[in-house]
Amino acid sequence: MSKQHYQVSTYRAQSSIGYLMKRAHSLMLDVMEPLLEARGFSFVQYVILSWLRDGIAVNPKDICFQYRHNSGALTRVIDQLAERGLLERIRRDRDRRKVELQLTPAGRAAIEGLIPLVVDKLNLALAEFSSTEVKEFQRLLIKLNTTLQSPADPQTAAVGTGI
Repeated sequence: MSKQHYQVSTYRAQSSIGYLMKRAHSLMLDVMEPLLEARGFSFVQYVILSWLRDGIAVNPKDICFQYRHNSGALTRVIDQLAERGLLERIRRDRDRRKVELQLTPAGRAAIEGLIPLVVDKLNLALAEFSSTEVKEFQRLLIKLNTTLQSPADPQTAAVGTGI
């Protein structure tokens, strides 16, 4: 049996890993959203552009799955970005249902212009951390994500829900 880090008798939501990660995410959104909105972007638009830039996800289905975003809402966001000339839909084979998204030169310029602003806010958020602590924090988050992604233990998937 694996080590039991939580006990039913002492469990408090505010000290659970899921709660703390969700809270940190919410607080980061509070910082990032006004910054992005001042430049005409929503957070989800930024995510799509940055994921396309970095090759994290290249089609709407993968973005929906990874971001846990409703496909109808995501389609509207993609439409908005396409109308602004920031990305385009590419059909790579005969199946017209399969669509890849690709940054346009204007989209690449837009995301490259946002990244320095985001990096600045991330650095401010981590100002009280040493370089060693940041690297360890990243390592631990990667380890946690890898564990949660593993299909080996179906009960593990429940942990990723923020509980």
